[in-house]
Amino acid sequence: MSPSAQTVGAPVVLVTGGASGIGAATALAFAARGHRVAVNYRARGEAAQGVVAACAEAGAEACAVAGDVASDDDCRRMVAEVVARWGRLDVLVNNAGTTRFAAPGDLEALSAGDFAAIFAVNVSGVWQTTRAAAPHLRAARGAVVNVSSHAGVSGIGSSAAYAASKGALNTLTLSLARMLAPEVRVNAVCPGFVDTDWMAPRLSGAELEAFKRRAAAAAPLQQIVAPQEVAGAILWLGCDARAVTGQHLVIDAGTHLAVGGPMSPPADRTG
Repeated sequence: MSPSAQTVGAPVVLVTGGASGIGAATALAFAARGHRVAVNYRARGEAAQGVVAACAEAGAEACAVAGDVASDDDCRRMVAEVVARWGRLDVLVNNAGTTRFAAPGDLEALSAGDFAAIFAVNVSGVWQTTRAAAPHLRAARGAVVNVSSHAGVSGIGSSAAYAASKGALNTLTLSLARMLAPEVRVNAVCPGFVDTDWMAPRLSGAELEAFKRRAAAAAPLQQIVAPQEVAGAILWLGCDARAVTGQHLVIDAGTHLAVGGPMSPPADRTG
C-alpha cells in the first residue's frame, strides 16, 4: 500500500524488541492509549505472543511480527506487513538492542566482531527500520522514539562497545530529526538502570538484588526506574510532544547528578 493510501482508523505503532522489558511495557502503554500495536521480536516468539494477548486484553488490536533489525530485508518486510495489515504507521519505537558484557578494565574482552554485532542492531538496525518506515510516518505526520541509554552519555554500561553504540544512536537521533522534519518528530529516551531482566545473564539473583540496592542508593530519588516509567516517556514523545524533536530524555532517577560514579554511595546529607 502506498503511503498516500492511509486508511481511517486507530493509530498504529511498531515496537521493535517488544517481547519483554521496556518494549513490552511500551506496547501495553500504547495499547491502553488506543493504538493498534505491532510487537516485533527476533527469537522470543512465545513472549511476543504474550504481549499481544495483554494488548488485546487492554482492548487493542495487536499482532506479533518476526524479524531481525540487523537485516535490512527484515526491516522492510516488517514495515510492509504492518502497513498491509492496518494501512498506516504512526509511531515507530526503536527499542531492539543487544550488548556483550565486559569488565570495564579489560581491553581484551571485546573484539572488532563484538563491536560490529552490537552496532548492527543498536545503530544500523535503527537506521534501517526508520528508513523503511519513513514514507508512512511522513504520511501520518508521526514520530520515532529511539530507546538509547544513559551509557551513551556517560560511557558507563555493560561494555564499551554498548556505550559507544548508544552514543552513536544519540547522534543518529539528531540526524534523523533533521532529515525527517517537518513531518516526523524523532527523539530518544536514555534510561539508566531499569528493573528488567537485561542483566540476568550476567548476575545471579542475589547479585542482581544487591546491584539494585546500590543503584537505588546512588540515585538522588533513591529508587530504580521501572520499565513502565520509561514507557510513559516514550508514549509522551510519540503522541503528545508535538513541539519536541531532536531531544535525548535521560530517565535515571537522577543518577547523573551523583558526584561520583553511578554506583558510588550517596553523599552524606547530614553535614
